[in-house]
Parts: sequence; structure tokens; C-alpha cells
Amino acid sequence: MTAIVAEDVSRAYGDTVAVDGVSLSVAEGEVFGLVGPNGAGKTTLVRALVGTTDAEGRAELFGQDPRAVARERVGLLPQSFDPPARLTARELLAYYASLYDDHRPVDRVLDDVGMAGDADTHYENLSGGQQRRTCVATALVNDPDLLVLDEPTTGIDPAGRRQLWDLLSTRAEAGTTVLVTTHYMEEAQRLADRVGLLTDGSLLAVDTPDRLVAEHGGDALLRVQLTGDDGGEATPTGLPDLGYPVERRDGRLTVRGVPPEAVGSVADRLSAAGVGYDSLAWTEPDLEDVYLELTGQRVVKGEAVAEEAVV
Repeated sequence: MTAIVAEDVSRAYGDTVAVDGVSLSVAEGEVFGLVGPNGAGKTTLVRALVGTTDAEGRAELFGQDPRAVARERVGLLPQSFDPPARLTARELLAYYASLYDDHRPVDRVLDDVGMAGDADTHYENLSGGQQRRTCVATALVNDPDLLVLDEPTTGIDPAGRRQLWDLLSTRAEAGTTVLVTTHYMEEAQRLADRVGLLTDGSLLAVDTPDRLVAEHGGDALLRVQLTGDDGGEATPTGLPDLGYPVERRDGRLTVRGVPPEAVGSVADRLSAAGVGYDSLAWTEPDLEDVYLELTGQRVVKGEAVAEEAVV
């Protein structure tokens, strides 16, 4: 069964095109991640899919117009959410639970999101991460068939983020469809069954994280931080033949295509040539590399930054 269908969905604000002809489908029980920097069109697309903004094209939830779907079936957390600050976390969640004929026990939901110990703290006195976890709870309290979360882990510490990932994975295993937007590449790679890469309102690619990385991620990289602020005064002008393509910039070497078993031989060649270095870091390609390959931009703290030319 299909939970979400979009066909040629577009939305413009005056001369600004926020979503440009997006088509996708999400199966029931799937975790689908929409990935891209701020301004890529993620929030507008989510609003079009759930029917909170008008858009051209066709969008359906469970085979119906989004506005016709029973509200109990959908849990929605917008990116911007400003609940009453003078309510405690428990009071806030109890209020949202009261909007539904059937709902999950409030205390159990608070425990799920790691807020049981702070349930009686006023919302305005919670940390940013605690506020966001409380907001996630409001989208879970009605036990929805479809959970739509727009940047759910913004402001949450790494431990809390992983706790929410585990919670969402558990919900999906129980049959809940999850649509999550994020600019955290690790989050998408860890959580999503499939990922859609969005830029400038257009969907560039959709596939599993592993397939996207295999097709577009490029080579494994060995990053060598050279000794000294600018690459080291003792570093020779010429570099030895390392056996792999090398880029040099800002005191760092990037050696492409090095398998993990060859890192030692590269280090030996540098040392033999008198090239001093402070650290070696080997990394496999990830979704960040995929996004760079497809767009020429990196996603850094939620912003797209053009990759500089290698000198």
C-alpha cells in the first residue's frame, strides 16, 4: 500500500519557485527522508503533501486528498512550532491529546521522547533540545498512521538525537509511515529506508542511502593534515608519488581512492620523503559526498556552500 503520492507538485510565492515539479511515492511503513539545506524547498513540499498549503499538481495521502484524511491518522510537527510557554510539558501534551477521541497515554509518550523526568517543567524553562522533544511528542500522542516531522532533531544533543532515531525506527517497524526532513546527512543515512535529495525545489535523486552513495558518492578519501599552519615550512614543494590522485589545499592533502589496507603505505611514502603530518583520517563516501557530486554544494550547518576549486 502507498501512504504518500506526489505527482508534479509545484508551489511558487510570487516569482520565487519553492517546489518545482516534484514527484515521489512513499510506501506504508517506510521511513522516507527529504534531505537538503535550508531553502531547498523541504518545508514547502511537506506542507503541500499534507494539505496545509495550496500547490499545483496532485498529492494524496492513503489514496485521498490530504485535506480529506481523518486527522487522527496524521501526526505533524512543523519546523516552526510555538506552543504555549506557560504550560508544563505534561500539560502541553495533555492538551494535544484532548483533541483526539483516542490517544496514547501522555506519560508513556513523554517517556518515549526522553521527557519523563522533566514533564512538570514549564515549556519556557526547558532547554531547546527538551522543547523540541516535547514538540515531537505532540505529533506522536494520537498514535498516527503517518508521522511527518520537519527538522525534528534541530537543537537536540547527539544522545537525544539517537534516542529519537531509535524511537522512529521502532514506530516504522510497527507499521507507521515516517516522512522526515533533515539537513543532517548522518540522520538521513542512519534513519531512512530511502532518501530524496532536494535542491532549489527540485528532487535530484531518490534511492536507498547505500545505493545513492554507491552510484554518486565517489572514492574513499584519506585526508592528511600537514605539519604547520600552511602545510609546514619543512614540507617539500614537490610531493612523492603516493600511488593515488592527490589534491593539496590549505595545509591538507586529500588522497582519493585509497583502500583502508593501503593507508600505511601512503604514510610510509610521506615519511620517507620528509613530509611532516599531524594526522591521517580515512573516510568512506557518504550522503554529503553524494549531495556535493550532484549539486556542486556541501550542506554545512543547514546552509549550502559552494565547493571551492582545488588549486
